[in-house]
Amino acid sequence: MRASRLRVVDVDLCVGCQCCMFACNRRFGEAGLSKSAIQVSSAGGFERGFIVKVCNACSNPPCARSCPTGALKVREAGGVILQAQKCIGCGRCVEACTVNAIFWDESLGKPIICTHCGYCVDYCPYGVIRLEVVEAGRLD
Repeated sequence: MRASRLRVVDVDLCVGCQCCMFACNRRFGEAGLSKSAIQVSSAGGFERGFIVKVCNACSNPPCARSCPTGALKVREAGGVILQAQKCIGCGRCVEACTVNAIFWDESLGKPIICTHCGYCVDYCPYGVIRLEVVEAGRLD
């Protein structure tokens, strides 16, 4: 079976426009950046470049292992899907993420985690991110 996951192809191409973040947030029908599952930040000005944080689609995600209610369902292509009705808002998943790519929805008191839908890819004008197809069970 084939599945997809989001990857940062070349962070050096990023100019910090945050178009990917605005696109991701738009999935929720809102303007702004508060619900984006991808984060772009400065590494110290244009000379130092930018940092792009997005779920790495771990094959054995520590965030899922840390969840006391089983609210994070492991995806075939790695990473997790949040089952919001099971989430108690404890924040353990945020603490457990080794790449700091789980963000917090202040209005809902629940995590924001990339679903690897790829919506943001079409809005990145520089090709920094892409959606890649992987065979289930092959996450290298």
